[in-house]
Amino acid sequence: MTDSFLDTQAESAVKRRVTALESTTGVEVVAAVIARADSYPEIPWKAFALGASIASLVAASTVLLEPGWEAFVAVVETVVATLADGAATALVTIWVAPFARLFLPRARREGEVLQYAQAMFLESGLFNTARHNGILLLVSLFERQVVVLADRSAREKIPRGELDPVVSAVTARLAHGSLKDALLDGLARLEETLAARGFHAQPGDTNELPDSVQQRGPSR
Repeated sequence: MTDSFLDTQAESAVKRRVTALESTTGVEVVAAVIARADSYPEIPWKAFALGASIASLVAASTVLLEPGWEAFVAVVETVVATLADGAATALVTIWVAPFARLFLPRARREGEVLQYAQAMFLESGLFNTARHNGILLLVSLFERQVVVLADRSAREKIPRGELDPVVSAVTARLAHGSLKDALLDGLARLEETLAARGFHAQPGDTNELPDSVQQRGPSR
């Protein structure tokens, strides 16, 4: 499944920025946006357990406070309320991403997005450029995670942690809901970092990879 998270004008603007960055620095860059890195089937079940637990507590308290209920009716109503509340809570995680993220540990989010980025790096052919200077800028919307992966030539010239401001620039802009501006800010910061480390276009450079924005929906 493939979704489009950028309209035509926004996508064109990002493509132009990628082209300009590559022309200046001589690197190959792929910008990518994905809906999510994994389906996380455990999230609805965790939400169901939480909702059921809360419903059980409320129902049990009601039974204790109203001893006049018939025992059988009280038990049935408790079970129904528990299942209904659990199911409703689970459904909310499907439609409300911020609520769903509450059931997903940060370490799991980071790990899944990094794994997805590594796979996309290989799929995009970024490992196979002539000067081994390919760079992937990936944004995962559900997890709200940003990953920058660089091939070995780029890693050798860029100290560890020096690409963190690129991630921060994208993340900060995403907090205001502008995906296009987030990508443009990230690419601008990436170009500044590369230029500061001596990356520049060389005679005979060719565009080895398409200057497109990869956009993928929840396919897993």
